Amino acid sequence: MEITDLTPAERRVWEAFPLGEGVDFREDEDEDPVQGASWGPERTLRAEVLRALLLDGPVRDDRIAGLKVWGARITGRLDLKYGTVEHSIRLRCCHFDQAPDLYGARIVALVLNDSVLPGLTAGNLRSEGVVRITCCRIAGPVRLAGAKISSAFFANAARLGTPDDETPEEPVLQLNHAEVSTDVWAAGLVAHGQVRMNGATVGGQVNLENAELYAPGGTALHAETLTVGTDLHARGLRARGRVNVSGARIPRHLSLTGARLSHPGGQALRASSSVVGELWLRGAAPVEGVVNLRGAQVDLLHVPPEVWPGQVRLDGLGYRVLAPHLPAERRLPLLERDTDGYLPYSYEQLSTAYRTAGDDAAARTVQLAKLRRHRSTLPRYARLWGYVQDAAVGYGFRPMRAAGWLLVLLCTGTLAFALHRPPALKPSEAPGFNPFVYTLDLLLPIVDFGQQGAYAPRGWYQWLSYLLIATGWVLATTIAAGVTRSLNRQ
Repeated sequence: MEITDLTPAERRVWEAFPLGEGVDFREDEDEDPVQGASWGPERTLRAEVLRALLLDGPVRDDRIAGLKVWGARITGRLDLKYGTVEHSIRLRCCHFDQAPDLYGARIVALVLNDSVLPGLTAGNLRSEGVVRITCCRIAGPVRLAGAKISSAFFANAARLGTPDDETPEEPVLQLNHAEVSTDVWAAGLVAHGQVRMNGATVGGQVNLENAELYAPGGTALHAETLTVGTDLHARGLRARGRVNVSGARIPRHLSLTGARLSHPGGQALRASSSVVGELWLRGAAPVEGVVNLRGAQVDLLHVPPEVWPGQVRLDGLGYRVLAPHLPAERRLPLLERDTDGYLPYSYEQLSTAYRTAGDDAAARTVQLAKLRRHRSTLPRYARLWGYVQDAAVGYGFRPMRAAGWLLVLLCTGTLAFALHRPPALKPSEAPGFNPFVYTLDLLLPIVDFGQQGAYAPRGWYQWLSYLLIATGWVLATTIAAGVTRSLNRQ
């Protein structure tokens, strides 16, 4: 393209390019580029001119060339597909009539802050510096699948998609299988459609604080097998649709503090098989939908009981520390909400967490709840012995309960036999009758004080003695089982 073909606006940009200087077409710094379609030729640039400038524009040895423009309307398609651009591209507050195509391009940096675009195609992009769409308004999809960005990706406060189309067929932001050397910064992002990051690798953190993701009935955040170097911050996240981080690797924090997750009738949060340092849902609203943490491994799990939904999937969930520290009675109802039914591992995991915290009493409460829940899965005839052990000694976790039963029976028998002394079998040989020792002899199946064999009660007192003997055997057996279980725990 000859220089004589340029319009006055294009000539300004052409002359500023080799000097690395910027050209500002704005009449007011606060003007809205949404109105850019009405901008006149005095601030209109043809995409073919920018393409020629970037690929083969004039340069000077003593200056660093670069494209720096504010407030221009760009007509036509900026086609840099598979091209190599050795200069930075900065097109701020601009209005694009067509979506730029940078598929497979190699660039130094791309900055489109505050611009309005119908879309952006940049799959397999290679960027030596940052890629910024900060505060951009982009109606169509932003395609960055497979991109390799040697610095950071910024989409903070960007608005993607349109409110009238909350469930577009194509994700509005595509970073699947992308590689970002430092951070993905998307705080305040508003996306009307899916944000896809599955298989992406981020060297630093992913920041989605106060982002709003709308995909009702679908997946708002698809980040399966995402790998980050430090954290995934999503404090204050608003998500209508599933948040899917299944298989993700997040070594430090997955923070959903103050978040609102809503996907009624489906999984609101899926983090199955993920490995997370700390998972935080402190201050979050009650989750609307299922929470799936099957097979996840978390070092610290900070989720208040009121945040959990009515249905969860916790099979294989492992954690070392559970916060905030609460009585076991407040944590146990969660295990009854598991859609997979009774899962012994979930009770063992909760009990282990309490022992790690040094709360042995809470750990015993969890173990008792586990046995009671297991009892409910048995046939009716098999539950009877469980009820006996529970009532007698709390399956060995409430040993003082047996002492209470023994004391009650001992007092009852002592009083009954004191009021009605049973006759001796051999009066001349029988030892002196002692109602307390006689009752104790009936209750203790192993110890023999010589009273039981010397006296034979009659009538209903005989039936009382049978009851004491049978009850003594039951209590002795359950106490032995409880002692054995206690020794096994130690």
